[in-house]
Amino acid sequence: MTYDAIILGAGGAGLLAAATAGQAGARVLLLDHAPKAGKKILISGGGRCNFTNMGVEPGCYLSGNPHFAKSALSRYTQWDFLELVDRYRIAWHEKTLGQLFCDGSARQIVAMLLDECAKGGVEVRLSTQLGEIGHSDGRFHVAGFSAAQLVIATGGPSIPKMGATGIAFDIARRFGLEVVTPRPALVPFTLGAGDQAFRDISGVSLPVTATVGTASFQEAALFTHKGLSGPAILQVSSYWSPGDPVRLNLLPDAGARLRDARRRMPRSQLKAALTELLPARLAEVMATRIAFDRELGNIPDAELDRAAGELSSLIFHPTGTEGYAKAEVTAGGISTRGLSSRTMEATSVPGLYTIGEAVDVTGWLGGYNFQWAWSSAVAAGQAIAARKG
Repeated sequence: MTYDAIILGAGGAGLLAAATAGQAGARVLLLDHAPKAGKKILISGGGRCNFTNMGVEPGCYLSGNPHFAKSALSRYTQWDFLELVDRYRIAWHEKTLGQLFCDGSARQIVAMLLDECAKGGVEVRLSTQLGEIGHSDGRFHVAGFSAAQLVIATGGPSIPKMGATGIAFDIARRFGLEVVTPRPALVPFTLGAGDQAFRDISGVSLPVTATVGTASFQEAALFTHKGLSGPAILQVSSYWSPGDPVRLNLLPDAGARLRDARRRMPRSQLKAALTELLPARLAEVMATRIAFDRELGNIPDAELDRAAGELSSLIFHPTGTEGYAKAEVTAGGISTRGLSSRTMEATSVPGLYTIGEAVDVTGWLGGYNFQWAWSSAVAAGQAIAARKG
């Protein structure tokens, strides 16, 4: 059979691109080495798939070109995907910060996308090794099949236990596309021996403001036996480079709260005051770190201000991250400088497209990366259909 397009990768982006092109009349072959489609979808959101976010906008994405995502995101929005979900009568709910999840199971999203592919006559071949990818006579050749158009939708190397690899970048380089150095993103930090006291309170969580450079997020932080995790930490990790400090504001209005504690309980030690304001084990660590040797009533304002500074700007210097094994996504990837923002097609290789996580566009935690997958997929799918044979 002759195909208009071969799509590599049966994840979210690949499935929706195939369905979009197929339903518009293109003959599409979807290939994946995995035995099941949508494996990352199935584990996302604790098995309920955080499939988009009500607050999606271009400023929620990192990229070498911060304007690149605007076109695709504006033409296929979170409301468009939500309409598809509603059409399939998949019940959903909103959690914090605009995050949308299935009431039931992420399997419903995968089933929906596969049904959309079936409606478009897409041929889906799983457990297929791609092998060498060639290009001759205006056609791409993969695993014994050929087509005039090829879509790279194989994602990035995050969560390798799910079968994720960096093959997208190998394919891109094979065709002369630039690759921005990939790195783990939305990933926990590791701390060294100097921060052992914080690693010893593994399991303690609290709301914080986490800051790296100019990026700040107000969400929960979690101390782990390796270092720092939790939503606020995952968010700032995407902006972190080795050597950057990570600042945590553990206690808003720390100065005023400490003065209030001094007024109310002048005969108490700092630990007692902090235990009212922070989780008990963290309060003990911070009291030891600040090391007041007098009762609160005998602490002058200048020393209280120093303590407040520790609480409102606790600085860590991570030794690294937990890597791709724990990263929710991959930052960096195929450079946007060589892609059309409208069609996702490589400007130097007609008929070659790249979408989803493989592209140098990385969203915040909370459904933003799925929305980029959907938006970029529809952009490519529509372009493929417009050029079908």
